[in-house]
Amino acid sequence: MRTTILVALLAVGAGAAGVHAQSWQPPAPEQRCPSKWGAADERGAANYMNPANVLRATRLIKTGRVIELGWVLSSDMPFFGTRRFDLHTKRTGPLMGSNKRMSNEELVVTELGQVGTQLDMFSHQGIDGLLYNCVKSDDVATRNGFTKLGVEKIGTLFTRGVLIDVAALKGVDLLPTGYEITPADLQAALDRQGIRIERGDAVLVYSGYSKLWGVDNAKYNRDTPGIGAPAAEWLAKHEVMLFGADTFGVEVAPNPDKNISLPVHQIALVINGIFLLENMKLDELAAKQVYEFAFVVQPLKIKGGTGSTVAPVAIY
Repeated sequence: MRTTILVALLAVGAGAAGVHAQSWQPPAPEQRCPSKWGAADERGAANYMNPANVLRATRLIKTGRVIELGWVLSSDMPFFGTRRFDLHTKRTGPLMGSNKRMSNEELVVTELGQVGTQLDMFSHQGIDGLLYNCVKSDDVATRNGFTKLGVEKIGTLFTRGVLIDVAALKGVDLLPTGYEITPADLQAALDRQGIRIERGDAVLVYSGYSKLWGVDNAKYNRDTPGIGAPAAEWLAKHEVMLFGADTFGVEVAPNPDKNISLPVHQIALVINGIFLLENMKLDELAAKQVYEFAFVVQPLKIKGGTGSTVAPVAIY
C-alpha cells in the first residue's frame, strides 16, 4: 500500500513539474521482426495487391469519372525542409531535316522521391539504424541507392480507396493547426459516411489543408493537423495497404509529445510495412463526397529509391 501511494505521489509531482512519460515507444526488434510476410520480404502491404483486391476495387466504379489526387510539380509548390524542384528546359539540336524538325527536353534537379505528392518507401525511415524487417540501414545504403527496400519493388497498387473526411466531421473547412486526429475521430467519420475499412484498403484522411496548397504555402508547411500514434496503430490493425493525407507528413506536426519525432512514419513504414502518401490533393473528393472509389497509384521505378513522386487517381 505504502509503495502504491509513493508511486502515485511521484507521478503527481512529475506532472506538476511538467514532466511526463513518453507517449509512445517503438517495439523492440524481436517484437516487430520478422514481418508477417517473412524475414526476406521487401514489399510489405503491397502483398495485399492481388486479383481479388483489384476486382473488389473495380466494382466501385459506377460513373467512370476520374479525380486526380496529385499536385502539379513546380518550383513554387510547398517544400519540406531544404527539398527543391528545379526544371531547366533545353533545346536538343538545331532544325533537322528538310522538314525542319525541332525538339525540346528538360533537366530536372530534385529529390524525386520526396517532393510533391509522394509515396514513402520502407528505406525512407528507420528505428535506431534498422529499417523494415530489421534490415540494417548501413548494410543496404549506398551512394547510388539502397540495395534492399527500394521503391522499385512495389509496382502498381490498385485497390479500394476510402476517404475519411475529418474536417466535415468537425464542421470546419480546415482542422486547427496541430490538431491530433484520434481513432475515435476516424471511426466517427466513417460512421457518419456509412462505410468501414477493409483489409488492403488505401485510406486517405482529409483535414482541409488541400485548400492551402499554392495559396498559403508557409502555413501549409508549418504545423499541421494529422493522425497521431494511436490512430496510426488503429489503421495498422485494420491491415490497410497505405494511408495518406492532404498534409506534408500525414501525421500531426509537431507531435504533442515533444520528446518523439514522427512516430507515425515509424509505425507505418518500419513496424507494419504500410506505405504513406503525403501532400495529396483531396479537396475534390471531399467536395463531391466520394468516400469509396477505385484507387490507383504506381511509384516510379527508381532503383534503390526511398520513395517516389506519384500522381494517384480515384475512379468512381
